[in-house]
Amino acid sequence: MSLAIVHSRAQVGVQAPSVSVETHLANGLPHLTLVGLPETTVKESKDRVRSAIVNSGLNYPQRRITQNLAPADLPKDGGRYDLAIALGILAADGQVPAASLAEVECLGELALSGKLRAVQGVLPAALAAREAGRSLVVPRENAEEASLAGGLVVYAVGHLLELVAHLTGQVPLAPYAANGLVLHQRPYPDLSEVQGQLAAKRALMLAAAGAHNLLFTGPPGTGKTLLASRLPGLLPPLDEHEALEVAAIQSVSGHTPLNSWPQRPFRHPHHSASGPALVGGSSRPQPGEITLAHHGVLFLDELPEFERRVLEVLREPLESGEIVIARARDKVRFPARFQLVAAMNPCPCGYLGDPTGRCRCSTEQIARYRNKLSGPLLDRIDLHLTVARESTTLNNQPCGEASADVAARVAQAREVQQRRQGCVNAFLDLEGLRRHCGLTAADQAWLEGACERLTLSLRAAHRLLKVARTLADLEGCEAIGRPHLAEALQYRPGSS
Repeated sequence: MSLAIVHSRAQVGVQAPSVSVETHLANGLPHLTLVGLPETTVKESKDRVRSAIVNSGLNYPQRRITQNLAPADLPKDGGRYDLAIALGILAADGQVPAASLAEVECLGELALSGKLRAVQGVLPAALAAREAGRSLVVPRENAEEASLAGGLVVYAVGHLLELVAHLTGQVPLAPYAANGLVLHQRPYPDLSEVQGQLAAKRALMLAAAGAHNLLFTGPPGTGKTLLASRLPGLLPPLDEHEALEVAAIQSVSGHTPLNSWPQRPFRHPHHSASGPALVGGSSRPQPGEITLAHHGVLFLDELPEFERRVLEVLREPLESGEIVIARARDKVRFPARFQLVAAMNPCPCGYLGDPTGRCRCSTEQIARYRNKLSGPLLDRIDLHLTVARESTTLNNQPCGEASADVAARVAQAREVQQRRQGCVNAFLDLEGLRRHCGLTAADQAWLEGACERLTLSLRAAHRLLKVARTLADLEGCEAIGRPHLAEALQYRPGSS
C-alpha cells in the first residue's frame, strides 16, 4: 500500500492538538514534498529523515513522496514530527505494517544516525494521547515525563531501528516502567528569621491561607522582600491535579525534560521586564512569568518601577485566572491562576514618614510616583500593609512563629475552604460569595456604611468579604463576625 497515516501531536500553548502525518508514494522523479503549513524546522526534517533512514540500514524509497501534516491550517514547528514523518515513509513503502500504527502516537527528533533526541512539551501530548486512548512512543529521555500521565502506555525508544523492530514484531518493546519523579525539596527560608514585623507576618499568614494578593509598602530595609520570600514556605504542597498543570507548563517552557516533581512556583521578575516577558508572547506564543507562576506566587519588587503599561496587563489575569495572547495568525490561551505579592516604597526616595525626616520629595514627585499604579490594579489587591521600621538589633536570633507552625494553620484553613466550597476564598465567584460569606443584618449595614465612608468600590467590598471569610476560617469560626470585618477593613488603603 502506498498510503500510510501516522499520529502525532502539535504544541499550541499548553495544549497538544492531534496531527496526522499522511504519506503517499507515487511514481515519478525522487522527491519529498511536505505540505500542511510546516515551518522552517519542519521543512528541514526531510534531510534529517532521509539520512536517518539510510544510516539505519533501511531502504529510502526512490519515488515521489508527498506528506501532508493535517489539519492543514494549524502551523507546525519544531523537530517533534521527525519520527512520525520517517515512520510514514517506511509504512507507505511496506517496510512497517501500516496497521500497527493505528493505535500509536509518535514524538521525537531524529539525529542523522537514526538516534532519537528529546523534545519539549511531552507531558501535554501524553495527557492528550491518554484521552484519545492511544499509546505513546517517545525518546528515552522523555519517557519518565510522559509516564506522569497515569494509565498511559509509554514506549521509550533510543533508535529508529528499535521502533521498526517493535512494529514489525521482531523484537517487541515492553511498556516503559516508570520510576517516578523525585520531589526535590527546596529549603525555603524560615519566617522566624524575620525580626519583629508581627503585623506583616500576620498579613502574610492571611494571604497564604486565602491566596489573597498582598502589597507591602514601607521604607528601604524594613524587610519587605524578606517577608515575601517566606511566603512559599507557608503554602501547602501541590495536589496531583495542580502538580500536573504546573509540570505541563514547565514541560512546554523548558528546554530539558522534567527531572523532578514540581513544587509551588515562586517567580521574581526584575522591574525592567517587558510586557511579553510578563504575560507571554513572541511570534510563537510562549508562557510568560504569570503563567510560570500558575498555582504559585508572583513577586513584583519595586512595583512602581515597572512600566505602567506592563502592570496594566495584570488586571485581566488577576480576575479571570488566564491570559489570552492573540496574534495575527493564532490565539493561544495560557493558565495564570497566581497569587500576587508586591512591594514598594512610599515615595521616590523611600523615606516618606520616616521619624528622622529624611524625605525631601515634593508633593508632586510623590503623586507622580504613586500614579504609576492605577486604581483598578490596586483595587484587585486584597491586603495593603505598611511595613514600619523596626528598632535595630544585631543578635539575629529567631523570633516569633516558625514557618512550619504557620504552615500547619494555613493548611488547616485551606482544608476547611476546600471542604466547604472546593476552592480557596480568593477565587470565590459571586454565587459562592453569597452562599459562604453571609452576614447578619446589623453587620451588613455596618459594612455598607464603612464602604461608603471609605469610598470603596463594589469589587473592593467583595474582596474585603473574602478576607473576612479567611480570618474566620483561621479562627475556626463558622460565621463572619464584626471583628473579622473590622480587621479586614484595616487592610484596605486609606483605612488605617
